[in-house]
Amino acid sequence: MTEALRRGLGAAFLAAALCSGVGAQTADSVSHRILEFGDLSDWDLDNHVEALRVFRNTCMDMDAADWQSLCAMAQSADDSGARSFFELFFRPVMIEDGHEGLFTGYFEPELQGSLVPTSRYRYPVYRMPPEARQNSPWLTRRDLLTSGVMEGRGLEIAWVDDPVELFFLQIQGSGRIKLTNGSTIRLGYGGANGHPYRSIGQELARRGIYNLHQVSARVISNWVRRNPKIGNELLMHNPSYVFFREVNRVAPNKGPLGAMNRSITPLRSVAVDPAYTPLGAPVWLEKNGETKMRRLMIAQDTGSAIKGAQRADIFFGAGDEAGRQAGQLKDPGRMFVLMPIQRAYALLPDDI
Repeated sequence: MTEALRRGLGAAFLAAALCSGVGAQTADSVSHRILEFGDLSDWDLDNHVEALRVFRNTCMDMDAADWQSLCAMAQSADDSGARSFFELFFRPVMIEDGHEGLFTGYFEPELQGSLVPTSRYRYPVYRMPPEARQNSPWLTRRDLLTSGVMEGRGLEIAWVDDPVELFFLQIQGSGRIKLTNGSTIRLGYGGANGHPYRSIGQELARRGIYNLHQVSARVISNWVRRNPKIGNELLMHNPSYVFFREVNRVAPNKGPLGAMNRSITPLRSVAVDPAYTPLGAPVWLEKNGETKMRRLMIAQDTGSAIKGAQRADIFFGAGDEAGRQAGQLKDPGRMFVLMPIQRAYALLPDDI
């Protein structure tokens, strides 16, 4: 998906949490409230077995002792008791930083490609060159693609047929390339040139081409294809450039690797800001909007645009339909982190 921030800030999160209480403000204006499961909308209607299975996938990588103990119990717990497992050992915690909840979606793109360049497949997908690792920031997108610095060095993983899809592959940070011989290459995030991301959607709005609320990945893609010359120039507005690596150890039927370096699961894995939500923690989402969603997910990924206590990105899966659903999502709501009971009650002020 993303510029992965590798793993758990659980210890730092707890240290910050211990300085605050229910409804109390920290120096960073962060507040915490502990709720009961009966306070969660439609909690009893979800499939808790699915959530428990996804929790098991990454909980062993959480470092703190309380999470490790819960993980051991989760591994031995019977699926029939999944809901009871969460209700017995966790408490929902509402973490707020003064910003409204916002839920978006992401997916794993699938591009058409070739291992050799052809007249159709002429847009290279690059590995990260050593000088980009040693110098940050390195060249901008424009300089990297127009100076010839990448050519003739064997840095190409494959070539694809659509520069717009390649651009959005870089925004997602992972994906698949379906080759002409029928095989598939799995790509993972391999690094970046160190320049900040600039929104193409916001630039279209600034130029007066669309209103900001009209902009989506599909709208941008269609506009660039209709206007190839100025469309390519528009893509250069974003100086950030993402490199890839082949991820051969992930089975074709599994999701891409998230920030915990394990496969993520459609509609059960969510990207969060680890400054507020420990990676690996269960998260209850109440997404509003045209299509409501009430679902227990697991925080298994991060993203450079996912910042804040009530900000989350829902993983929708792979392919065009997943991309369509993810690209349409931009809804309000609220989010609760399920925390081990002792950790949750450590948030209470001393005078309660």
